[in-house]
Amino acid sequence: MTVLETIILAIVEGLTEFLPVSSTGHMIITQNLLGIESTPFVKAFTIIIQFGAILSVVCLYWHRFFRLDRTPAPAGSNAWQKFIHRWDFYWKLLVAFIPAAVIGLIAKKTGLIDRFLESVQVVAIMLVLGGIFMLFCDRIFNRGSEKTKITERRAFNIGLFQCISMIPGVSRSMATIVGGMAQKLTRKAAAEFSFFLAVPTMAAATALDVLEVFFAEDANTDWATGSNLSMLALGCVVAFVVALLAMKWFVAFLTKYGFKAFGVYRIIVGAVILVLLLTGHSLVMVD
Repeated sequence: MTVLETIILAIVEGLTEFLPVSSTGHMIITQNLLGIESTPFVKAFTIIIQFGAILSVVCLYWHRFFRLDRTPAPAGSNAWQKFIHRWDFYWKLLVAFIPAAVIGLIAKKTGLIDRFLESVQVVAIMLVLGGIFMLFCDRIFNRGSEKTKITERRAFNIGLFQCISMIPGVSRSMATIVGGMAQKLTRKAAAEFSFFLAVPTMAAATALDVLEVFFAEDANTDWATGSNLSMLALGCVVAFVVALLAMKWFVAFLTKYGFKAFGVYRIIVGAVILVLLLTGHSLVMVD
């Protein structure tokens, strides 16, 4: 890859990772439009630069990630309840993370996702179907009594919604934000919890992929040259900066305008992929 291609892919990753538009679909289109061959380095690159996007969440919301709840626990709380109260933020993330961790490991071990779901056709179809749903989801979840508090039950239910995003093209962001809105959370509260939940979820998934890249039986690490490692560093930095800006913009936009624009955009992107497939282009999954 050239420096320009490296920057473009990293920008696409940073822009789409936390927006409800499917980073997978965008990386497929971008890689193929640029004519980038799916080499071992390119595959490793598209996985590793996600760490830059993950770090952007921690930096943007550092005051939430590195703060314990020092308010008094409710009267009559036992030792466990007092402990959970103090570590409430991390506890809710763990509760929400568990469904995807369990189902994701089972799916990965059985090869279910690899065998049945990871196809460009599925990505395109889910982009379109998800887009159609997003045209109406603001109306569906417009229930008036919106809340901002994340309870254990809400966190777990959002975690269940996140499992839907294992289908390529659904978008982890879309699944978790819709899951939050289904729990009567405000758009802003749902979006921010989606960002928070991305940290353990993406970190675990990306770490597993990285281990596979370096330690699988058929692993090819000949690409790990000084030049390519520099490209990786550049990609991580660009993805970090772009994701930081994208998240700040997205929360403001979503709070004010809702999902409809993203729904239209998803339908267009899905249609582009389907047209490319129907015209004989051999598109490749890149993440």
